[in-house]
Amino acid sequence: MDFGLVLQTDPPASQVISLMKRAERAGFRYGWTFDSSVLWQEPFVIYSQILAQTERMIVGPMVTNPGTRTWEVTASTFATLNDMFGNRTVCGIGRGDSAMRVAGRKPNTLAKISEAMKVIRALGSGEEADPGGGTPVKFPWIKPGAELPVWMAAYGPKALKMAGEEADGFILQLADPFLTEWMVKAVRDAAVAAGRDPGDVTICVAAPAYLTEDDSAAALAHARDECRWFGGMVGNHVADLVAKYGEHSGLVPEALTEYIKAREGYDYAHHGRAGNPDTAFVPDDIVDRFCVIGTAEQHVSKLRELRELGVDQFAVYAMHDAREAVIDGYGGTVIPALRG
Repeated sequence: MDFGLVLQTDPPASQVISLMKRAERAGFRYGWTFDSSVLWQEPFVIYSQILAQTERMIVGPMVTNPGTRTWEVTASTFATLNDMFGNRTVCGIGRGDSAMRVAGRKPNTLAKISEAMKVIRALGSGEEADPGGGTPVKFPWIKPGAELPVWMAAYGPKALKMAGEEADGFILQLADPFLTEWMVKAVRDAAVAAGRDPGDVTICVAAPAYLTEDDSAAALAHARDECRWFGGMVGNHVADLVAKYGEHSGLVPEALTEYIKAREGYDYAHHGRAGNPDTAFVPDDIVDRFCVIGTAEQHVSKLRELRELGVDQFAVYAMHDAREAVIDGYGGTVIPALRG
């Protein structure tokens, strides 16, 4: 199993770079960041410094979207980094929840994501593609051997199907074993139906991880409070699914949708942050299911279960008060156990 670290690009950028360097030393292979232009600093500028100051780390957004950047610009940015540092980027892409809504736009449609994935992957790999204006283009400066994998974030049935049919990787932003099994199966079934080898679709589970010294009630309560924001973030996507498919459609597991009944709204000013006041509706059992909290041994146990379900990478959201501790703890205990 591979491991990634997910950070917001809050200033100072030097701290983001420092944490990524620390993560590489601890055994993390991937460095991910949010990509929401209004809320945080520009990630691609910071990727250049992370790549320059690490040796093997692969970087990318979790996730970008096809609406805030033109597709040829996105592809050129990735391709330039790969030319400078040797194919060490991955394009995570999705609907653009915060990036689009904060700017007063609606999240992108699946049809737009599908077309963007094809264009960005092709252009970033040195092939010809039409970025939307009716004129095929190709970057003349890309060297042979360039490649740009595109991983898609998804929850709903149509998005899961598209990820299996078209994406190089599937990003699932929660660590609940029941839902992971359900969604990984949907992606793999779609890949098989499309004539693909399901093993060609990398499975990445991303969620907050918080290490505690023991499993006392006080320690777990603090960990839950530091990670409760995640249930609110996921709840934004779940609310869209309920609006689209209904509460009891059978197309989306009620294990995913049931908890948002008490959701009243969401202020993106607190997006992805511990202490988010709009996530008080998230119950403890959702935090326990969606996140990975507890002692190192408990982390290892849950991650082994996820690995058995086909998860290739666990990406740690480190938006809490113990970022260094979770990086070092994973490097000292969890990563060796899962790689051994």
